[in-house]
Amino acid sequence: MVAFRTGFCIFASEKLENMIQELVRQRELLRLEYEYERAEFQRQTEAMGVGRKVRRGLCWFPLSVGRSYRNSLDQLVVEVVNTAPSDIEHQFEPGKPVCFFEQDGAELLHYMRFVAQVSYVEDNRMVVAMPSEDALSKIQNAERLGVQLYLDEYTYRQMFAALDQVIETKSGRLAELRDIFHTSAPTSKFTFAPVRFPWLNPSQEQAVNEVLWAKDVAVVHGPPGTGKTTTLVEAIYETLRRENQVLVCAQSNMAVDWISEKLADRGVPVLRIGNPSRVTDRMLGFTYERRFESHPRYTDLWTLRREIRHLYDNRKGSSDSFHQKIARLRDRCTELEYLIHEDLFAEARVIACTLTGSANRLLLGRRFGTLFIDEAAQALEAACWIAIQKADRVVLAGDHRQLPPTIKCPAALQGGLDKTLMQTIVEQKPHCVSLLTVQYRMSDGIMQFPNQEFYGGHLQSAPEVKYRSILDWDTAIDWIDTPDETEYAEQMADDGQSRQNPAEAELTLKTLKEYFEKIGRDRILYERLDVGIISPYRGQVSLLRRMLRRDSYWKPFRSFITINTIDGFQGQERDIIVISMVRSNQDGEVGFLRDLRRMNVAITRARMKLLLIGHRVTLARHPFYRRLLTYIDNLLDQW
Repeated sequence: MVAFRTGFCIFASEKLENMIQELVRQRELLRLEYEYERAEFQRQTEAMGVGRKVRRGLCWFPLSVGRSYRNSLDQLVVEVVNTAPSDIEHQFEPGKPVCFFEQDGAELLHYMRFVAQVSYVEDNRMVVAMPSEDALSKIQNAERLGVQLYLDEYTYRQMFAALDQVIETKSGRLAELRDIFHTSAPTSKFTFAPVRFPWLNPSQEQAVNEVLWAKDVAVVHGPPGTGKTTTLVEAIYETLRRENQVLVCAQSNMAVDWISEKLADRGVPVLRIGNPSRVTDRMLGFTYERRFESHPRYTDLWTLRREIRHLYDNRKGSSDSFHQKIARLRDRCTELEYLIHEDLFAEARVIACTLTGSANRLLLGRRFGTLFIDEAAQALEAACWIAIQKADRVVLAGDHRQLPPTIKCPAALQGGLDKTLMQTIVEQKPHCVSLLTVQYRMSDGIMQFPNQEFYGGHLQSAPEVKYRSILDWDTAIDWIDTPDETEYAEQMADDGQSRQNPAEAELTLKTLKEYFEKIGRDRILYERLDVGIISPYRGQVSLLRRMLRRDSYWKPFRSFITINTIDGFQGQERDIIVISMVRSNQDGEVGFLRDLRRMNVAITRARMKLLLIGHRVTLARHPFYRRLLTYIDNLLDQW
């Protein structure tokens, strides 16, 4: 018996050591990614010319500076306009850090020593939150001004700190969750009768109950169109019958706002933590800052702060009585700030933020019975651990068969940095996974191919969508082959990084135009049929946008047509989806199209019609696209 226990302890110790080594390896991969991003930023800043930065969408130059003002959040903001507008798709987004520079007569760039933040961006106009009046003055006085994206180091610091904590912890709930996620350590469940949800389908109802039963971890695997958000909202709502407050996170602000809106629609009090400039207008009223300012005691606090400023502005000398009065007023301010803060958290049932945002000082010292992570398949494991440190159990929702996290460093990608915590748990604890099996988006002809390729044939189409189509006697998917002519060969895009195929772009719009004529222009306008044109390549997206704008045929339909990359269409759907594949070469090289999870996203955006434009010979060299072509051919034969 003693020998058995000794052997078991050695086995357990080895497994723990292997797990720690794996986490240490992951930290090293994260370091590679960070250093790669930093080196890229350094190269862009020092070596890359302004023209290349502009073509890559990293920079606007030259700028004109517009009005400056205090916004509703009391931030000092300034409007800047790109005076050399182009059709290039830029990468500026609300919340991203930026830096300003001035170009001298010798065309040398002089960077200003402050970092600002994008508050709003639309077309060639951007509103930027400035750190100080002095910073604003510098850009207002600059002659040849430009702005470029800046490296966001804060997120990396938080991820490194979280991984270090997970690696070093020896005991406690964090250590238990780490062992459960990464080893064969058993999970446990509550045992009570299942709750009935007649408004959900059986797989959704089962998923909600699995969440309620889980003591450690549960995974809701939601393929496209299966109602993952609906299921997650129901699980959160039902959890709040048993717990006073939960933490809800996601990788992106957009995903946090989406789930928060759905919860708010159910009447759940949500407190949104994070930079207000990154929050949608719909959720702005739920932010901590807005709630703080609307609190009944805020007027008293504002009056005290005004009195402190007045005392400083009118002081004569520096007496003890002055300092004592200031100290008393500040103590009172601190007391009021604490009271308001506690009131806001006491009223909220859901605290919502990004995974990085869970490190916000407002959440310091707070713990939650349950953490819900939405879009978990797009989050780096290190980012998940930032939030997990605050929770006793974890519920992850997403689809690891769709978009993975974006990794820029080839070595980090090859090393497996894109493997998410959700994937690890799916592999280690398959019994914790609930697959949603009924999809409500696609006609059956579109759904069946990704169903077989990615979901083991477990999905089924809801009766109301199974046979729907735009036209009678129409196939769900068509492949339009590009000719073997030289003019249809792929080429590098203007940014020097992406690819484009001008002839294929023309064929893409021509194909859509022909399909519009089949449907009837009046019917499209009356029924407001929406269209998504997708390409895996940013260069092709920019080209298609330019072509669409220049062709007067599309003018009545422009509000119904969206052109974007696959990543830009994540979480969206359209009646008609057109995919321009771009790749056409003699070597059968498909490049970026090898990422089959991205192609799964592209295909599953379509509700009723999917049109694929590409060079059959090139793409058929890859087994996945060969199977796709065979599937489409069989559909045509059946029709």
